[in-house]
Amino acid sequence: MPRLPALLIVPVLLLGSARPALAQESLSTVLSFLLVNRSIPTGDFARDTEAAAAMRDALIGLLQVEIATLPLNSPASGFTYRLDPELGIHVRASDSFGPFFLERSLTSGARRLSLGLGFTQADFSDIDGRPLRDGTLVATASQFAGEAAPFDAETLTLRIRTRTATMSATAGLTDRLDVSVAVPFVRVSLSGDRLDVYRGTPLLQASAVAASSGVGDVALRAKYNVWRQGGSGAAIAGEVRLPTGDKENLLGAGSTIVTPRVIGSYEPGALGFHGSFGAAFGGPSAVLDYGGALTISATSRLTLVGEFLGRRLNQGGRLTDVTQPHPSLVGVRTVRLSATNQPTTRSMVSIGFRWNVAGSGLISGNVLKPISTAGLNARWLASITFDYSLGG
Repeated sequence: MPRLPALLIVPVLLLGSARPALAQESLSTVLSFLLVNRSIPTGDFARDTEAAAAMRDALIGLLQVEIATLPLNSPASGFTYRLDPELGIHVRASDSFGPFFLERSLTSGARRLSLGLGFTQADFSDIDGRPLRDGTLVATASQFAGEAAPFDAETLTLRIRTRTATMSATAGLTDRLDVSVAVPFVRVSLSGDRLDVYRGTPLLQASAVAASSGVGDVALRAKYNVWRQGGSGAAIAGEVRLPTGDKENLLGAGSTIVTPRVIGSYEPGALGFHGSFGAAFGGPSAVLDYGGALTISATSRLTLVGEFLGRRLNQGGRLTDVTQPHPSLVGVRTVRLSATNQPTTRSMVSIGFRWNVAGSGLISGNVLKPISTAGLNARWLASITFDYSLGG
């Protein structure tokens, strides 16, 4: 395992590679520039402005929700220990290294310290099932009644990427109580174009490139193991995400998010089953947070992991096409891309591994794939973490 000072270099390099947004504007301002300034003459400026603002607010809100609630690797150490009263020493409580994103009920053990560094990258490809990157996202269009295709359409192309390096530390205060902190360093980059395609001829209306980097929303966590039997048990946990990330540059939610959870594990042998349910309050939207995981102890040094992660957002934002007659041109309809605020459900599945390379060092790799279309989605999210356990 690399030494801790070497681990500290990586977030610094991540921050040092940042480029400022155009003209030092925030990412929210640059995104608003691309979305709001529509050029097709519809004869109804008020409705144009309202629809564009709704679309802008929805996309910015979705980005803030995704970045602020992006699953972090579990802060719990892959190594779990308990005091054996007969031997008078701490022994491994489970041969499994546990799930990747979900927590299990077991705690690290008294006087155990675990340090970790994780990396996650996401290239967002679609919003509400509509592609972002191929120029087919229609913002405003004019079409003749009875014709399927518009004769004048304004389309958007958006390329949005996030890279996150998360440093974490978990301390076992007692055999049953863990506390932890996770500090994400986030880089968000976006570029986009707005084209007016009139009868097949494209004309560039606007273009922008911007990026920002910095500390995201810091997560503080605690977990108490209320009951255990071998690798099985139940726990209660809580997480607080602090508004340390810059909201205007899409690095955080801009408010404190509190999430209490209940956790259950059943691990009779090589197979382990884990479940978690929580409710988040105080962020851009109230969220029900739930998931399940299957762990397989393939060998004493290798655990295979499959997980399901679900979230139901009370205010998720959904895109909608609003079609209305042109106020002055007979037989012409105007189509505007807008948004409504309504509950949405997001789901992801993941597969990965946790490998004990040597001593108390773990390397974990994982890929997440969305299986729902609601919200802002990437085709795949790749993560890798390095963990080291001390003490005991």
